[in-house]
Amino acid sequence: MAFAAKIIFILAVIVCLSGWISPPVALTLGIILGLSVRHPYPQFSRSAARIMLQVSVVALGFGMNLHEIVKAGRSGFICTALGISFSLIIGLAIGKFLRIGGNAPYLITAGTAICGGSAIAAIGPILHADDEEMAISLGTVFILNSVALLTFPPIGNVLHLTQSQFGLWAALAIHDTSSVVGAAAKYGAQALVVGTTVKLARALWIVPLALVTAAVKHSKTRVSLPWFILFFCLAAVVNTYVPAFGNFDRWAFNAGRLGLTATLFLIGTGISVATLKSVGWRPLLQGVLLWIMVAAVTLYLIRIDYFVLTAE
Repeated sequence: MAFAAKIIFILAVIVCLSGWISPPVALTLGIILGLSVRHPYPQFSRSAARIMLQVSVVALGFGMNLHEIVKAGRSGFICTALGISFSLIIGLAIGKFLRIGGNAPYLITAGTAICGGSAIAAIGPILHADDEEMAISLGTVFILNSVALLTFPPIGNVLHLTQSQFGLWAALAIHDTSSVVGAAAKYGAQALVVGTTVKLARALWIVPLALVTAAVKHSKTRVSLPWFILFFCLAAVVNTYVPAFGNFDRWAFNAGRLGLTATLFLIGTGISVATLKSVGWRPLLQGVLLWIMVAAVTLYLIRIDYFVLTAE
């Protein structure tokens, strides 16, 4: 059985990298595999998913225009700041109301407010969170992340959201960069530009939140800067101002989309029966309530044009 699981895992990764299936299908395939058999390469999968996500995001930068990125990032700054503030206040209040002890409520809130697993990975060591708290928080975020990737595009179509509206909504309401990019790419090219740009700008808030958390907790843990965002911007500069790289830009952008598809498959395989059991109903309920409120409020504000991008 273990040998068969290894063969299935390797073949599935190859299929994801081939471009034959879409990101949502890859994620679904990963979840089915994760729930069906014991993961043959759990440690490798987690490390590979993190590295492939960063490389894929940088590669996607080769398909984006710097001027559009600047417009989307500048006009999305206030939306992002308000969204993060709302998430932090409501998330901590829900955690207190549900009487969830330890660091899990703060980690789930930080993951929802900013950048999913990346925020949790950055904040966890500062709080001296134990393995169980990290597993619970990551499990909660990954489960909801998967649901968002599969449900957001159909909702956007039903509500007839524009490309920019959907990209902004995905960036503000979906936890991880991988699922934001996956959902936005499925919705359309302009949604991909807006979603990726605003989401990466949102990810930069990891640094100030980590610094504030460290100051409050009197922690000396080193705060890491997500450097891949800088390389994403440099890739966009090359695409915009160096036309000689035209063929390479197209190749890199396509490679980034394929890498993202494989990344989502790897993330999906991390959701196992053990993960679902370890989460528990209180942290999961906190994550669900917070996520629904963030998604609903940001969608409403976008629909009434309170949150609007000049890049439209």
